[in-house]
Amino acid sequence: MSKNNQILLDEIVKQEYENFAQEVTINRFFEFFACSQILKSSELSYDEIEDGISGESHDGGADAIYLFVNGDLIKGDENIKDKYKKNAEIEFFIIQSKLENSFNEDALLKLARLCSNLFVLDFDPNQYHGRYNEKVISAFELFRETYLALITKTPKLKINFSYASKGVDIHPNVIKQKDDLISDVQKNLPVAEVNFNFIGAEALIQLFQHRPNDVFSLKLSENPLSTTGQVFIALVSLSNYFDFITDENGMLIKHIFESNVRDYQGKTTINGEIQSTLENPDAEDFWWLNNGVTILASYAAAPGGKELVIHDPEIVNGLQTSSEIYRYFTTHFEMLKKDTRDVLVRVIVPESEEARDRIIRATNSQTPIPKASLRATDEVHRQIEEFMKPRNLFYDRRKNFYKNEGKKPKDIISVPFMSQCLISVLMQKPDYARARPSTLLDDDDSYEKLFHKNNDLITYYLVSSLGRRIELVLKSNGDYSIAEINDIKFYVLYSVAVRLTQNVYPSNAAIAKLKEDMLLDEVIEHSIVSVFDLYKRLGGNEKVAKGIQFSSALKDQLREEVAK
Repeated sequence: MSKNNQILLDEIVKQEYENFAQEVTINRFFEFFACSQILKSSELSYDEIEDGISGESHDGGADAIYLFVNGDLIKGDENIKDKYKKNAEIEFFIIQSKLENSFNEDALLKLARLCSNLFVLDFDPNQYHGRYNEKVISAFELFRETYLALITKTPKLKINFSYASKGVDIHPNVIKQKDDLISDVQKNLPVAEVNFNFIGAEALIQLFQHRPNDVFSLKLSENPLSTTGQVFIALVSLSNYFDFITDENGMLIKHIFESNVRDYQGKTTINGEIQSTLENPDAEDFWWLNNGVTILASYAAAPGGKELVIHDPEIVNGLQTSSEIYRYFTTHFEMLKKDTRDVLVRVIVPESEEARDRIIRATNSQTPIPKASLRATDEVHRQIEEFMKPRNLFYDRRKNFYKNEGKKPKDIISVPFMSQCLISVLMQKPDYARARPSTLLDDDDSYEKLFHKNNDLITYYLVSSLGRRIELVLKSNGDYSIAEINDIKFYVLYSVAVRLTQNVYPSNAAIAKLKEDMLLDEVIEHSIVSVFDLYKRLGGNEKVAKGIQFSSALKDQLREEVAK
């Protein structure tokens, strides 16, 4: 049976590799595949999974690294102190993946050495350049900065190791190395909970075959009020609502929270009031003091009176309420059977995508949701999605919608990637695109310029498809590290746009006039070589890529070329 699992896993990886349709090695793809399965419950996009992969030379045994706070993937441009006020949970994932039939000691020995060096909170990154690659060092720096920024908020710290392979049995020596690694990490971080999981063939198959439930049952306190169409309003006990939003292990089910409005706002005044209400069960009923929750669905029915059957639920308003209910019962588990209070729930089946977006915006108008979270409900994003779809590019304005439909990673354009491409070309700021991937849409002026209603839809398609094409060329070339690709790809995109338009300041109108057959491989290759050469001359690291000097020097270089 063990051998059968390895055979089955080989076939799964082979077919998924063919569907991946990118020119990378099967071993490199297995890193992506393993991370996709191990972090499946985190609902990461393909781009987010790719961004965490660090496996190449000098990776210290860490093929991929991801940092989460309260379940949110953390990137380097966020204001951690302001976003998370108290009782934050920091999770640092380090993943090792090998397309081999066993688990071996060498991988753990490398990880042990890496962690003994970089889990020292005052480590000097300059001391380890050349020993560890830039992505690994940057990931540990981000962990340190995040941990220190939240240290006064009494964070809960988890260090999670996963070692994925086709292995079946684990040799006692490997288990001993695992135990030593956990002990070493706890010496540097004594307050941390350290976990290590061996993910073999059987476990990978189980993870791959697991599919999130799309039909939910919600038990009600009373028969629901039903209005015209599929709209239900009902009271739900807090404990039944907790069961609705958690899985069999008591973990929050992330995929039912509308992906573009799921940012938990930390310890705000509103959340403090919600938690205070929950902590006082003898006061007024909860639903008297709370606006409740709005759920959108593809179908809803009340077949048994005090129960709703909900297909594809999306909680589009009430994330703060849901999060606080979840936190309340996970810290007061004994109250699950005692608490008799209710929360007000509205379940709506929208008649159209336009109606869906209007409901999301309206129900969040009173809540301090970040601007970027609601942007994707603007009409222009729906227009971009519809324009690109027949051209075999899929604009993922609803995060992971097309991933869940089985579209290939290379054909999916995320909102952040689109924004980075646009700001690199139309605003001529590749440095800004590299340095601020998480906050690009927060600025009103930039947003209005990039996504103005009068912009040609063909511009969005051409810029994003060109950006993706450049990314694929860089990966297939084999001459550039993961860190180097991340550092230069938007500079290359800007260079190609300048050369095609013969203007250092490419405009929407100029881009819209380009034809797809003008996007010649020679122009891309020439731009890659010239950009990379300049990048290396300036220092060739993340700091260079995020700084203004690289962008200014590139513009000067292109200005001279265009003037000839």
